[in-house]
Amino acid sequence: MNPRKDLITIDALSDEDIRTILDSTSAMKDIFTRSVKKVPALKGKSVLTLFYEPSTRTRSSFEVAAHRLSADVTTFTVSTSSVVKGESVHDTIDTLMSMKMDYIIVRHKNSGIPAVIARHCKASVINAGDGAHAHPSQAFLDAFTIKEKYGEVAGKRVVIIGDILHSRVARSTSTILRRLGAQVAYMGPGPLVPLQQHTGIPRFTNWDQIFEWKPDVIYLLRVQNERIDSPFFPAADYHAAFGVTEERLRRIDDLDLSIMHPGPVNRGVEICDAAMDYRNNLINNQVENGIAARMSILYHLTPETQSND
Repeated sequence: MNPRKDLITIDALSDEDIRTILDSTSAMKDIFTRSVKKVPALKGKSVLTLFYEPSTRTRSSFEVAAHRLSADVTTFTVSTSSVVKGESVHDTIDTLMSMKMDYIIVRHKNSGIPAVIARHCKASVINAGDGAHAHPSQAFLDAFTIKEKYGEVAGKRVVIIGDILHSRVARSTSTILRRLGAQVAYMGPGPLVPLQQHTGIPRFTNWDQIFEWKPDVIYLLRVQNERIDSPFFPAADYHAAFGVTEERLRRIDDLDLSIMHPGPVNRGVEICDAAMDYRNNLINNQVENGIAARMSILYHLTPETQSND
């Protein structure tokens, strides 16, 4: 893998980059079994988490990953910073540059902001989710989870269910899976699923079509809280049409399919309670693998040399 400063999108990575990060994720996960779950790979390096949107899983996962690599971690709390007083992104960038961080992990509601920060900073910038655009670290943990479960990603079939149009997870995860040789399909409310001629990805309209396609993985997207009980997403109607109900779970069990979800789960919307205890529920695996994948990402990025001015 050639030296790479930032991780903004999966599309920007070479096939070698993807394979290298995935392969070293296994080595990073091996660290979890040691009595001392820490290595000095990033000792003396500084990591800043800069989240303009609320996050528990992604932010804490990156912070744990950085700590396990022995980096120093600083949390930039936007809600108590000058940003809420009207400070621009460029002003924030100037502040970040003066802090001379080595890694900056950015989540923002607007697409493209992590890329703007990356262009102006010597630090390695990791996109932790920007609008409906991209979420590359989620894509890596998803791909690794499938590889861990089945031994390989190539040849597997994954159907992603939910609001595809507004989902950065769907966009990044479908990209990496297809790059690795998997087949991907979509299902969700009609206006919120792009047409196949625009994406090259087939779309289904009901569960019978999904089961006929014989997928290996059912990947459920989280319905955004602000959309639940909106005209697009009356919770009960959504669950009946697109969720894993108890009846569908029995079919999923019979076919030995796996269930994935980026979390946090809306029970009774995307998934029934019984599915949380299903033998092939990989959601907790995704959480654990998220730390290992993000350790691998941090390890393989190379910040530009910072001056001491």
